[in-house]
Amino acid sequence: MSQRTPEVSSSATGPARPQARFSLARLWPLAVLALAIAAFLAFDLDRYLTFETLREHRAALTGFVAANVTLAALVFALVYAAVIALSVPGGAVLTIAGGFMFGSILGTALVVVAATLGATLVFLIARTALGDPLRARAGPFLQRMEAGFQEDVFNYLLVLRLIPLFPFWIVNLVPAFLGVPLRTYVLATLIGIIPGSFVYATVGAGLGSVLDSGQEFSPASVLTPQVVIALVGLAVLALLPVAYRKWKGRRA
Repeated sequence: MSQRTPEVSSSATGPARPQARFSLARLWPLAVLALAIAAFLAFDLDRYLTFETLREHRAALTGFVAANVTLAALVFALVYAAVIALSVPGGAVLTIAGGFMFGSILGTALVVVAATLGATLVFLIARTALGDPLRARAGPFLQRMEAGFQEDVFNYLLVLRLIPLFPFWIVNLVPAFLGVPLRTYVLATLIGIIPGSFVYATVGAGLGSVLDSGQEFSPASVLTPQVVIALVGLAVLALLPVAYRKWKGRRA
């Protein structure tokens, strides 16, 4: 006589997390992205994303922008978005180049829009290919981490964008695994990268005098102590609502 195994109700173990099926069809955007990165590295295209290249092609770039400003802005934005989507080094140099070619205001606007588009593309690919299946099979630790992050997701993500504590590409990927809503991700990214982009673009707008003088220049030199303090101050302001809500919750 066979015995029936007693069924455990979902109420006894807590609500079951919806399972997202993993299929190879989810991986094709990730495969395309991986092939694009491999091609970028194979053809050594990163050699064009250097300050030396900017110095060498200075006259050609300024001439092209002067004759075709709209086309130049479109090409620059597409290249910038592609570099961010591929998660390859060169964003700082491109931001300085944007300020050099288009000025601090227009250069900042192009960089912010293009970087947000590129980061959003990576976010969507990661969430579609890996994020949903990973979260569906996540253990208690990741679930608690996700719940804590989502309590103040906009502020946390804003801080990560304001202060370059982690590489830009990591901040593009991690929210995809923590269930961050697309709208929140885009808005926090768009706002959070404005200050840093403006700093680099402003440096680029004054780059002509540096090139004329023949001085050595490095994108890393842009982050002076004053700039870092200013960015940290903005991050602290972004965390104030989080601290206030936690303090209010403890008092309640």
